[in-house]
Amino acid sequence: MPVTIYGIRNCDTMKKAFAWLDGHGVDYTFHDYRKQGVEREALRRWCAAAGWETVLNRAGTTFRKLSDEDKADLDEEKAIALMLGQPSMIKRPVLETGGTVEIGFKPERYAAAFGA
Repeated sequence: MPVTIYGIRNCDTMKKAFAWLDGHGVDYTFHDYRKQGVEREALRRWCAAAGWETVLNRAGTTFRKLSDEDKADLDEEKAIALMLGQPSMIKRPVLETGGTVEIGFKPERYAAAFGA
């Protein structure tokens, strides 16, 4: 099963996810969406799987620095547009394993996803 982990390399949560995957022998591809960008279709997939409210990282400084106008009346389309413009607003990591999507890192959820 192909495994892709999306995020930003130097993020502390990403480092924990990489360590978990490496420690459990999971072969994966890393996609740095700060450097490589992110496609609208990927964001749509993630929002369909987990909800745009989960995918959009409202706790991060990038989101908090937005104008009140940009934060107002959020819906999926507006959230996707914001995340396309500033990928650091995407909660990380995003893990795709075949047909499943995990947003964020929780060791117990990774263990369940990989049967570890």
